[in-house]
Amino acid sequence: MTQRSARTIADKVAAVLQTSVAPSVIARGGEIRVLGVEDGTVVLEITGSPGAALPLAGRIEASIRQAIPEIVGVRLIGPAAGSSSTDGPGDGDLASRVRAVLDREINPVIAAHRGRASLVAVENGWVRIRLDGGCQGCSLAEVTLRQGIEPLLRAKVPGLVGLIDLTDHEAGREPFYSPAKR
Repeated sequence: MTQRSARTIADKVAAVLQTSVAPSVIARGGEIRVLGVEDGTVVLEITGSPGAALPLAGRIEASIRQAIPEIVGVRLIGPAAGSSSTDGPGDGDLASRVRAVLDREINPVIAAHRGRASLVAVENGWVRIRLDGGCQGCSLAEVTLRQGIEPLLRAKVPGLVGLIDLTDHEAGREPFYSPAKR
């Protein structure tokens, strides 16, 4: 793909986002922009609230892929994460594939709220994670887990049965959204 055709595709992606999901992302306190297209994968930067775009990840990818057949994948990253490898976590065992998605796609986004998701264990397809930092004790942690992290992991990691949160939320010292802010 030439640089010019990649730019043209990136412009098409931006137009699709503007008419389909950008208003929802903005309404939830976030922003989304196209960083580039490489080998058919579009890299999107998500800024603002992590809960703004992660719950819409499936809708974002479906909208783009339906409108632009040249796009074969979508990668969401947080601010200043750069556009390193766009390869998906297709090789390795379930734990390494989950860890790769957490490191490349989820943690850069929730880092905007001082948060981090860590893999604790994988057993019979059940993934156990712990939320730390601003996510620990956050009143919106369940939303982030069930509407953001879990659907993204299900879409990117075949073989995942379910997600279990092992976070001790009551021990959170600096939640991004304290229960009082709710």
